[in-house]
Amino acid sequence: MDALSDKLKNGFEGKRVVVVGDPVADQFVMGSIDRVSREAPVFILRHDETVTVPGGAANAAANIASLGAEAVLIGVLGEDANGEALRRSLEQRGVETAGLVADKEGATTTKVRVLAGQHYAQRQQVIRIDYGGEKRYHEDLYSEMKEKIALAAQTADAIILSDYSYGSAIPEIGNWCTGISAEFDIGYLIDSRHRLESFWGGSATPNQEEVEEILGKNFTSTDCEELRARLRLDSLLVTRGNKGMMLFEGDKPPVDIPIVGSDEPVDVTGAGDTVIAAYALGLASGLTFLEAASIANHAGGLVVMKRGTATVTFDELSNSLRYSEDSGSAVGTS
Repeated sequence: MDALSDKLKNGFEGKRVVVVGDPVADQFVMGSIDRVSREAPVFILRHDETVTVPGGAANAAANIASLGAEAVLIGVLGEDANGEALRRSLEQRGVETAGLVADKEGATTTKVRVLAGQHYAQRQQVIRIDYGGEKRYHEDLYSEMKEKIALAAQTADAIILSDYSYGSAIPEIGNWCTGISAEFDIGYLIDSRHRLESFWGGSATPNQEEVEEILGKNFTSTDCEELRARLRLDSLLVTRGNKGMMLFEGDKPPVDIPIVGSDEPVDVTGAGDTVIAAYALGLASGLTFLEAASIANHAGGLVVMKRGTATVTFDELSNSLRYSEDSGSAVGTS
């Protein structure tokens, strides 16, 4: 059997993935607790710095780039300071941003996390403030998105639809991606926060809670296989936190993929973005669904041990695969 690390020895260089969906500006406001305020029984935070990193669909694109492939992000961004900060952050990470469509009337979806701690102590998140919610953009913006998707797909190896219900990845755009991926014979993957049933075709990577919203708390493998068939998916990869993953393919029995690494994550923020990025690149590289799911499992296990909205590098992924193979616990080789 060929080891996965051998199959990926040339990395993902030259692979090109288009990420369509909801870009989010993840902001981290960091500081030190100075004293208790006299105005109210609250701490005063002495501000140190504010950092903006890619979140949502932008995080999936950032993971594609950090894994050594070419990432193209298509979605709607507000013409505001947060949007500009997010665009700069993406470009610094090597993500192509020409596919971002400007909404001159709306604000960029932003999640602000305030991290506080005493001097020389580990900062902890004390509150999160969200700007923006579910919306529908003007039809002209969706028409522009469709044009950019069709153009980008001509040189792409896969398309990811990343739906956070913030307006960019509406079902109409999902249907367009399904058709475009079929036209150019490239992989199509779906990650939808609350409306997976609104999309169809390709592969999907929901987490357990998202599947429970559809099938109920005590869903079975049979339920998942029926869901896969109903949505006309080639594969359904269910992520289950510290219980690993379950892979469903139509003509094969379900596969239970055990967790990689610690079962006590440091931070699960954006882990699903890392999983779908690695899964897409694995499939684009000619791996089987099980092999691609295995590397996605490793990537997810690595990113949850990092704080904040993080990414995984190809070297980290490769080292994790080799360690697993050397210890005899590898899953997904053929």
